[in-house]
Formats: sequence, structure tokens, C-alpha cells
Amino acid sequence: MQNLLKMIARLGLVFLLMAGLQVMASAQGRGRGAGGGPPAGNPGGGPPSGVGVDRGISTSSGRSNGRADTGRGTASDRSNGRSDAGLERARLQQQNSQQADNELRDHPGMAASLHTTANDLRSGYQAALVTNPNLKFGQYVAATRLAANLGRRDPNITTSAILAGLAAGKSIGQTLHNLGLSKQEAKNAQKQVDQEIKDAKRH
Repeated sequence: MQNLLKMIARLGLVFLLMAGLQVMASAQGRGRGAGGGPPAGNPGGGPPSGVGVDRGISTSSGRSNGRADTGRGTASDRSNGRSDAGLERARLQQQNSQQADNELRDHPGMAASLHTTANDLRSGYQAALVTNPNLKFGQYVAATRLAANLGRRDPNITTSAILAGLAAGKSIGQTLHNLGLSKQEAKNAQKQVDQEIKDAKRH
């Protein structure tokens, strides 16, 4: 009888010990699941692999079957194209404007000899550069003189009309011909103005 009681007592202790171990193991599992340790597959902690901006971009690309990538690339190309063109226009305007300043400084009597002022030539040229940044200062001066010489006889020949022809890629001779002069008349008018400008630079 005593042996039976001892055996029952031992079995009871074993059951109590096993129950206690099970409770401890369960508590540790809950602690990890509630944030007590890094999730599986990410032993270093932090967000799981692929989470963040890069993952968002790649996900948007995948969901749109590549349309997102194409849209970003197209927008960038278009922006860069406009930006590059604008910078080039600004660079040409600044470069040509500086050359005009140099020429007016090197020939201080030129403007007066052409019956105008340096400030009027400078401001008029800078305004013309906004429309045609490739316009040279000599072309602008020639346009003003041609308009002064020919405009009384032919009202169609104005500084603006000549500058518009140059902006369209025409030469001064072609522009004058399109405005009603014969080729010989255009040639003679150009020759006269070139001589006027050359003489003015000597003053």
C-alpha cells in the first residue's frame, strides 16, 4: 500500500512539473509575438526586406505593368528638354548682349554717327534678343539703318519687319526682297548701310 502511495505522489509531481514548463513556454511565445523580438526571416530587426520608398516605387511599377516607369521617364525627359533649351537661349542672349556692350564701348561715337544713342541701341537689341537669341548686334544695327533709309519710300520696310525675317532664318537681302525690293535694290541698300556702319565705327 505504501509503495502505491509513493508512486502516485511521484506521478503527481511529474505532472505538476510538466504543466509548469508548458506555462513558461507559452508565456515566452506570447512575448515574442507581441514585439519582444525580431520577426522570423529578419534577425537584424527593423522593417522587413523590401519595405520603404524603393519598394513603393517597384510596387507601383509592377501594379501598372511598367506604365509608372514610362511616365516618370517621359516627364523627366520633357522637363530636361525644356530646361536645356531655356538655358541655351539665356546663354546666347547673355553672350550676344555682352558682345554688344563691348562693341559700343570700343566705338563710343558709333551710335551718334548713326543718329541714335548707345542706350537706345542697347535696349532695342536686348528686346530683339528675347525673340531671336541668335541675332547678332551688327544685324540689329543694320536693320535699324535700313529701316531709316528705306522706310520713307516703302512703309513696309521697318526694323520689326526686317528682324522678323532674320528670326525666320532669312538673310537681310532675302528679307528686303520679300518686302518688295528687287535683288539689286536689296544689294545696294545693304552695301550702303555696311559702309555707314563702318564709317561710324571710326568716330
